Amino acid sequence: MQYCNPLNLAYKFQHYGKAAHREAADPTLVRFKGRYYLFASMSAGFYHSDDLAHWQWHENRELDMYLYAPDACAIGDWLYICASSKGESSTIWRTKDPLSDVFEKVSAPFDFWDPQLFCDEGRVYLYWGSANDRPIYGTQMDPQTMTPVGERKSLIYGDKNVHGFERFNYPGKAERERPGIEGEMYRIFFGSGEPFMEGPFMNKFGGRYYLQYAAPATEAPVYGDGYAVSDSPLGPFTFGVNSPFSSRISGFITAAGHGSTIEDEHGNLWHVASMGISVNADFERRIGLFPAGIDEDGLLFCNQNFADFPLDIPEGRFDPRKVKPAAMLLSYGKAVRVSSQIEGHPAALAVDEDIRMWWTAQGNHGEWIMVDLGEVCDVHSVQINFAEEGIPVMQMPPEECGLPGAVGGRYIDSGKELRTRYLLEGSEDGERWFVLADERRAQTDLSHPFHVLPRITPLRYVRMTCEETPYNSRVSVSGLRVFGYGRGDAPAQVTGVTGEMTDPMTCLLRWNAADGATGYQVRWGIAPDKLYSSAQVYGRCELLIPTLNAGQTYFFAVDAFNENGVAEGEAQSV
Repeated sequence: MQYCNPLNLAYKFQHYGKAAHREAADPTLVRFKGRYYLFASMSAGFYHSDDLAHWQWHENRELDMYLYAPDACAIGDWLYICASSKGESSTIWRTKDPLSDVFEKVSAPFDFWDPQLFCDEGRVYLYWGSANDRPIYGTQMDPQTMTPVGERKSLIYGDKNVHGFERFNYPGKAERERPGIEGEMYRIFFGSGEPFMEGPFMNKFGGRYYLQYAAPATEAPVYGDGYAVSDSPLGPFTFGVNSPFSSRISGFITAAGHGSTIEDEHGNLWHVASMGISVNADFERRIGLFPAGIDEDGLLFCNQNFADFPLDIPEGRFDPRKVKPAAMLLSYGKAVRVSSQIEGHPAALAVDEDIRMWWTAQGNHGEWIMVDLGEVCDVHSVQINFAEEGIPVMQMPPEECGLPGAVGGRYIDSGKELRTRYLLEGSEDGERWFVLADERRAQTDLSHPFHVLPRITPLRYVRMTCEETPYNSRVSVSGLRVFGYGRGDAPAQVTGVTGEMTDPMTCLLRWNAADGATGYQVRWGIAPDKLYSSAQVYGRCELLIPTLNAGQTYFFAVDAFNENGVAEGEAQSV
């Protein structure tokens, strides 16, 4: 079973602000009665799957449990669900079958934001918090009434002077000048540069408690998840020295924060997290899934090497450190032809490995884009990443805004009338074409379709022709990504790696260009055999890493890669 980040979900259109955009973030993943359920912010429902790779959408607009940062916790025969609320008490619901839409209200104990319920051998705890001036909180709950049985405790505070990934005004951050009320809200929340400590999630591994949290803010490309460890569910907690354990500061899509960690049916760990776009809106976000684990020294980690390449979901138990991409990228920087384009959105943006930039055609039906791989390659899969360009916001009366308690008059489109339809074709010579995927009659609106071909196929050209787009909008593609295997040699190994600590939490890493390299993967960590953090780099031989922890020794390795393979670098301290 294979998948490719960002996950191919039915991301719902949000109508507010300057432009309509898709959103799903702050995910809670839970395994309940043999099925996986994925709850995400402002979705008006949830996703479910039996294999973590193929997801179905289930809509429910009747309850207030699908607002920001929904949480789900399996306790016995029940699935308990709650979400964020300010100004009034947040409701805790439960159900024996989420697909039945039969829920009962358990309690409304107090208002909280970014909640998580955690069951520990019959005892239940609630964690919550999302603020730049308050910590992550926790309290014990009565498992019958779901009301507090003790005082709330302050568990984790931010420390932007020591934890580099918690800095909002991190090095390399572009200044953001915004007019009007949007700019005013931005200055209120972020002008101080204080990190948002948010998105708590608790797991128990090996008898110890791992409290995960996100920082500094969801729209930042350095957004990631750190953690702290304790022998008690309410602390005291010790900072996880390899934090952030989930982070994507460079690559096709960045950020990997505000997530949750679960065990699958085989006991393997998976971490799911928010990934950012933040072009049409600050909260324009997607979801990524990563293999995770606890190493021999009790460190929580994710394997995010080539995290936006095709990945296998191995059968049975597996070592997450050994999960490697199922295929290599063939399309980066290759020649592109299109039927048309508009100013500012040329064809080359569909192969630049940046989800924040996209090609846009002048229309939709019949518009096409074609990638020339330069030579015949053995193609494994194709991921199409559709973008949204210039879709106007629908104005709806408050009573039709889509969810009970939805903020700001927001309308969330159900997607029932929206379709993303296209024809995907391939050719060896540009003359004779055959179908790779025919979605011209699709009844779905999926913005990140990932097509694994039935067999490895020799191709030089890949073409996508649009049939229909949501709202009859101009077709836009941020990534027509072709994966497979070239017929040449892997690149040379990287040499000349040097590092400069520009401040106690920032390293500027540089290296010599490697012959035959398409790009580079930088890995780093607190020991030569613990290089758990990584980033992909294209078009340059340096990377600014502002997410380190002051006083901690780090080791770095730079891998060169191309469409034929990877030349791993050696770990060294700089």
